[in-house]
Amino acid sequence: DREAAVAAAAAVAPGVPILTTTAVASESLAALRAHLDPGRTIALLGSSGVGKSTLVNSLLGEERLATNELSSAGAHRGRHTTTARELVRLPDGALLIDTPGMRELGLWIDEDALQRTFHEIDDIARDCRFRNCGHHGEPGCAVEEAAARGAVEPDRLESYRALRREMDFLETRKDEMSRRREERTVGRDFAARREELRRNGPRRTDR
Repeated sequence: DREAAVAAAAAVAPGVPILTTTAVASESLAALRAHLDPGRTIALLGSSGVGKSTLVNSLLGEERLATNELSSAGAHRGRHTTTARELVRLPDGALLIDTPGMRELGLWIDEDALQRTFHEIDDIARDCRFRNCGHHGEPGCAVEEAAARGAVEPDRLESYRALRREMDFLETRKDEMSRRREERTVGRDFAARREELRRNGPRRTDR
């Protein structure tokens, strides 16, 4: 159901171009080729067996990357084939990275990126009672009020909350790692000073 798939993608990625293609019909790749500029690097991400390598071969015009037949007629799904990342140069000069199937991706986002991604939530949040409102049960939350009347998609708000929780977790983890590095540095300095005292005795300034 192509229309339903496009609608689902648009709901979580507003403003992002969404293209539907098939590797077995070269004319459907024309819109995708418009994004493959010479010298630009593009990465393909997706679950195992969805046809990433087949798509690369279609763009290359040759069967360079290994692919597999579909599974049994009942499941009719692609099979995991790619086991390592591979960088290929397309005939028009674009660089394309084929990747193995990924179950999940790590988060690499900051406050500005979060606001750009959820710009409609960020705009409404300016009317929240509290500047640091987390949009999760705080009194006077304009975002939750907007969600209640249908002005914000519930799935979008939940995605925002999930990313915010992960950002907070990563920030806490980063602070903890910094603290441990500092403790190790202090420990090494102390050990080095103790060894110096053992070998040479106290310096004049230490007496």
